Amino acid sequence: MATGIISVGLDLERVPLLSAALAAVCLAAWAVLVVLTLLRLALEPARVREDFADPRRAFGFFTVVAGTNVLGVRLAADGHTGWTAALLAVAFGCWLVLGYVVPWTAVLGHTTRPVVAAANGTWFIWVVASQSVAVATATVQPVLAPGWRGGLALLAVVSWAVGIFLYAAAGVFVALRMMLFDLRPVDLDPPYWVAMGACAITVLAGARILEMADAPMVLATRGLVGGLSVVFWAFATWLIPPLVAAGWWRHRRHGVPLGYDASLWSIVFPLGMYAVAGIYLGRADRLPVVGVVGTVELWVALAAWVVVGVAMAVNLWRTVGRAPRQPGGRRPPRPSDAGARR
Repeated sequence: MATGIISVGLDLERVPLLSAALAAVCLAAWAVLVVLTLLRLALEPARVREDFADPRRAFGFFTVVAGTNVLGVRLAADGHTGWTAALLAVAFGCWLVLGYVVPWTAVLGHTTRPVVAAANGTWFIWVVASQSVAVATATVQPVLAPGWRGGLALLAVVSWAVGIFLYAAAGVFVALRMMLFDLRPVDLDPPYWVAMGACAITVLAGARILEMADAPMVLATRGLVGGLSVVFWAFATWLIPPLVAAGWWRHRRHGVPLGYDASLWSIVFPLGMYAVAGIYLGRADRLPVVGVVGTVELWVALAAWVVVGVAMAVNLWRTVGRAPRQPGGRRPPRPSDAGARR
C-alpha cells in the first residue's frame, strides 16, 4: 500500500523511472502477500479464526481490499485498465464479505465487554478499504464502455459515502477508547496514523469522483463531493501535528524504544496518501496551494519510505540472514517466535 501510493504520486509528478521501480516493488510485494495469505488460510485456519475474533487485529484484513485497489490504480496509470477492473472486482467482493464478517466476528460476536476498550487505529482501515473501492471505480469509469458508466458512478459514490459514515463511527469508538480507558505510551502505536490516511483517501476518492465522466449520480453529488473533499483535506492536515506530537511523547518523553516494526509502514502509507490526495484535489478543484502542499509531502513520504525500507532490510539481515543455524540447517527459534505463538 505504501509503495504503491508513492509510485502513483511520482507518476503524477512525472518521475517515471522511480515510479516504475516502486510499481515493480508493489506488484512483487502484492504477489508474495497473496501467496502467503493463501498458505496461512490453508495451513493455519485456527489462527486466522482467532484474528477474525480479535477486535485489535481483525480490521487489518481490510488491507487486502486497499492494497489490491492501490495496485490497480497504479496499473491504470500505465494504461492497464483491464487489470484495474479485474483487481477492482476481486477487491469489491472482499470488501462486501469482510464488511459484514469482521464487525460480526470481532465486535458483535466478541465475548469480552466493553469491546470499545480494544478499539485502535486499525479500525480506520475499514474506511481506507471502502474509499479504495471508490478510487479504483472512479479510475476505470471514464474509460469503460458508456453502458457501464452509470453503474460504476453509483458504486463510486456509494462506497465513498459509506466510507464517510464509517470514518465517523471509527472516530467515535477510538476517541471513547482513548478517553475512557488507560492509554499507555506503548498503546499509541503507528497504526493511529491510519486516522489521517483514511481522511486523505476520502479526499482522493472525492477528487477522482469529480473527474468521472458525466452520469446521473455524478451530476447529483458533484458539488457535495467537492465541498466535503476540501473539508476532509483540512482535517487530515490538522491531524498531522498531533500525530507527530504523539510519537514524540511516546518515544522521547516515555522512552518507548524506536526500532523497526512492520507497523511503521502504517505511517508511510498515510503520508503518501495525503500527498497524492493533495495533488489530485489541487487539480480537480483548481486549488493550486493544495497541490503544492501535496507535492512537497510526496517527497517527505518518499524519504519516510526509504528510512523504513532500510530499517526493514537491516532487521531482516539481523534476524534472518545472520541467525546461527542448528545442525541440519535449521535455525534456532528466536525469543520473539514464542511471543508470536502466544
